[in-house]
Amino acid sequence: MTRLQFPASIDGAPAAAQPFLQGVEKMLGSVPNLFRLTANSPASLEGFLGLNGALAKGALKPQTRERIALAVAQINGCAYCLSAHTYLAKNLAKLDDAEIAANRAGSSSDPKADAAIRFAVALVNQRGHVSDDDVSAVRAAGYSDGELVEIVAHVALNTLTNYLNEAFSTPIDFPIVDANAA
Repeated sequence: MTRLQFPASIDGAPAAAQPFLQGVEKMLGSVPNLFRLTANSPASLEGFLGLNGALAKGALKPQTRERIALAVAQINGCAYCLSAHTYLAKNLAKLDDAEIAANRAGSSSDPKADAAIRFAVALVNQRGHVSDDDVSAVRAAGYSDGELVEIVAHVALNTLTNYLNEAFSTPIDFPIVDANAA
């Protein structure tokens, strides 16, 4: 059971959060529990959606973004995010089960994506204190300085949602994926 209350409907959310939730509903067709939980703080919801929207316009491909999300969620043990991003990886990014499993294990069958995921994993495991070799490896795979910054931003965004869901036990409203079964 969730540790925080969240609105059962958009109308039940704080007034400042309602326009953001309406935007989510328009975009996704529903309002997943993560967004409803985050609506407790309209400023946090606005910040989350702002960063998410800005990064969606970035240079990283949607498939790479989902791969990073899966790897970060696995490390952080966030079943909500694993469930959500497995669904998104299959249905939007069109990744197959083998690739999703590899991503959760911190790798990819695609050499360029593999470098990004390994860098993301190093960021999480080393709390940002990556080595020169870590940066050189991802750069050697063809990532620009801007894309390196985006990888860090995606790790931060996904860590935020992992922590929100884990701290407050957000009920999973996607097909459930077990964080313990990699």
